[in-house]
Amino acid sequence: MKIAIISDTHDNLANTKKAADFIKKENIRTVIHCGDIFKPETVEEILEAFKGKIYIIFSPADASFSGIPQDSFKEFKRVKIFEEFGEIKISGKKIAFCHFPEIAEDLAKKKKYYLVFYGHTHKPWLEKIGKTKMINPGNLAGIFYKATFAVYDDKTDKLELKILERLK
Repeated sequence: MKIAIISDTHDNLANTKKAADFIKKENIRTVIHCGDIFKPETVEEILEAFKGKIYIIFSPADASFSGIPQDSFKEFKRVKIFEEFGEIKISGKKIAFCHFPEIAEDLAKKKKYYLVFYGHTHKPWLEKIGKTKMINPGNLAGIFYKATFAVYDDKTDKLELKILERLK
């Protein structure tokens, strides 16, 4: 199964649509969004493109900052919201995700997760803490760095960084 990991969309709908179209074309069934998503329209853009599940970090601080009520995403049946961090299990591998690198580092140090995804810095990054891979997919908004996201294939254990401007 392939998972798309995105972060820091900052409601850039054009970039979100382009990434969502790629996700659909690749038949990806799970999207993890590591935070800094504000408007429900951004989630709708992703949901229109594919029929899978979306896991989102959206905290009370996000709601306060964006002015979007915290329950704005509850209407979407295929969306699960987490505040500080989320966790899922795919093919026997525990995966955690959050927005802030400090939280990601704490999660990785627990030695409980195979992968930990995070955002916030907008910079694509991969490092290991013990046996845990800690990954930042960059930012989909294209702020400070090129617009990027990641795709993880659990069958091959391969992680790829996708640079949005290079997608066809």
